[in-house]
Amino acid sequence: MELKSNFRKRKTIFGGWTSLGHPQVTEMLACSGVDFIGIDIEHSTISQEQSQAIIAACHSTGVCCLPRIATHNQEALKRVLDSGADGIIVPTVDTPEQVEKLIEWMKYPPLGKRGYGIARAQGYGHDFEKYTTLWNESSSLIIQIESISAVENIEQLLRFDEVDGAMIGPYDISGSLGIPGQIEHEQVRNAGQVVVDACRKFGKACGTQDIDPTSERVKAAIEAGYTFVVLASDVFILWKWGEKMQKVVEDCR
Repeated sequence: MELKSNFRKRKTIFGGWTSLGHPQVTEMLACSGVDFIGIDIEHSTISQEQSQAIIAACHSTGVCCLPRIATHNQEALKRVLDSGADGIIVPTVDTPEQVEKLIEWMKYPPLGKRGYGIARAQGYGHDFEKYTTLWNESSSLIIQIESISAVENIEQLLRFDEVDGAMIGPYDISGSLGIPGQIEHEQVRNAGQVVVDACRKFGKACGTQDIDPTSERVKAAIEAGYTFVVLASDVFILWKWGEKMQKVVEDCR
């Protein structure tokens, strides 16, 4: 509940990000002091079983877990929630109708139509009443804005009270604008600013991801209006290490 409250209060929040399936990696990321770990199910081979182990690893270290589901799929969503996720990050949300469906799948009645199951999230039955009573007001829903149509619809998407924040995907926005990969292009930056301003207007969190974060870059993002920053990822960390080691190998061979 604290994470959701901090999203809604637009407090500064930091996230870790895992695309690798082993919970030991998650435990190492959690030691950094981040507020949540995102599981990138969308762009990885992480399975449902691995997701549950990662969620458990997060909770064992006192860190929340927000899986990014791969598609707008009710089964995929409810399985990570029943595994104990504290909420979800949803890619490519473009329309109010999509948000309505996500709320329907994610929230218990009367807000939604999530089914009542007995699994890890409900303490295998021991915490059923507490979990189901508190879930609607404690769970976080973050939508990803990854197309120019989503940017154009941003105010309609943020009007839903159940949406706690939006996370910008500049690479995908650049693709939808016909300038793929040009994330510093004026059109991409302007699109991002529209989302930042809308989140401020509606009192919602606004997030971005920095693939090679430094204190200076993160502070600049916060000053630009972002309230949460995903600090690289395990894959990005290994990628940057690989680049450095490649130079070491070439210099010393």
